[in-house]
Amino acid sequence: MRRYARLGFLAATTLFMLVPLYVLVVNAFKPQQEILASPFGLPLDGLTFEYLAKALDNPQFDIFRGYAVTLLFVVSVNVLSVVLAGPAAYVIARSPKRRFRVLMLFFLAGTFIPSQVLVIPVVYVLKTLGLMGTIRGFVLFETVLTLPFSIFLYAGYISTIPATLDQAANVDGAGRLRTFWRIIFPLMRPVVATMVILNTFSVWNDFVNPQIILGPGSGLYTVTTGVYAAVSQYSTDYTVVFPTLLLAIAPLLVFFVIMQRHIISGLTAGATKG
Repeated sequence: MRRYARLGFLAATTLFMLVPLYVLVVNAFKPQQEILASPFGLPLDGLTFEYLAKALDNPQFDIFRGYAVTLLFVVSVNVLSVVLAGPAAYVIARSPKRRFRVLMLFFLAGTFIPSQVLVIPVVYVLKTLGLMGTIRGFVLFETVLTLPFSIFLYAGYISTIPATLDQAANVDGAGRLRTFWRIIFPLMRPVVATMVILNTFSVWNDFVNPQIILGPGSGLYTVTTGVYAAVSQYSTDYTVVFPTLLLAIAPLLVFFVIMQRHIISGLTAGATKG
């Protein structure tokens, strides 16, 4: 009975997750009348790429420029997150002092704070620094959002790496910073890959933060804000809504399918190593 209960729960969860995706994909290839008449049905006249082609040429949003801008943010945030969170987690994990454990608790508490709560004070700070509506301001804010969980995950993984490696590097004359980047960091590849994937999802799917911090006046549209600009005035024209949404999430779906095994391996590596 327990086995059947688990299978039933997994089946229900799978349907709950896949049905919206199915509706999105199948309706991206159907005319308006078919979408309204049978949103769950397959296209009666076969698949047509007419509506996807129109979405690609939508004058309200250049999807390829949206890809480029969002990819720029994704790469910048991931690089800064690794550079900042890695050494900080190394110091916390290797230090026996109590104050570093307290610092770890502060970072852990930061994972429970919704980013939307921070938007208003961050807007004031960015305005004061002259970074409001700029790429630098947005990248810095998104990077800060990734640091609490990154440091928590990195520190937990580093604590499973034998400290004798640090001692051996110290004997050879390597400083702490060199020891981290040359010895410890290459061993962190599974957990770093996991954080890169999670940060990519977070930045790609973020809507509130780029909409407020960048704003329409900046002329910079991420995939999510660009989709909003493209479909807001055509919210009842589903031949515009569904194809545009499909184009927005398609790269992320491909990325997830390719990299999904790294998520589980990175999250469990620290618990099973050694």
